[in-house]
Amino acid sequence: MSAFLALFSEGSLGVFLLVTVLLGGGAAALAGRAIAMTWRPRWQVIAYALMLGGAIRFIHFALFGGTLLSPHYYVVDAAVCMAFGFAGFRGKRAGQMITHYRWLNEPNGAMRWRRKAP
Repeated sequence: MSAFLALFSEGSLGVFLLVTVLLGGGAAALAGRAIAMTWRPRWQVIAYALMLGGAIRFIHFALFGGTLLSPHYYVVDAAVCMAFGFAGFRGKRAGQMITHYRWLNEPNGAMRWRRKAP
């Protein structure tokens, strides 16, 4: 268990869950929704997730004494942000495709849509 924990967080699991998953993931999900809401392309989620990864690293450093310039932990933080960001993007885009193109698409799960049968 300690080897698994060392891959994701340098401090405690609670700090990782609070800062990276709750704060960073929540911000990334909202950023992904905002990107989809303005009909921008999905690659912009990557750019915002990389910026949020740096902000999360700074919070770990400033509040909890973590390392600021750690490539390993930055990649982990950015990957968590990308996962939440793409989930927020996909959820919002599915809702848009269903509501804006109601005559063409129908829901196919929580984050999916499909073309209506002719």
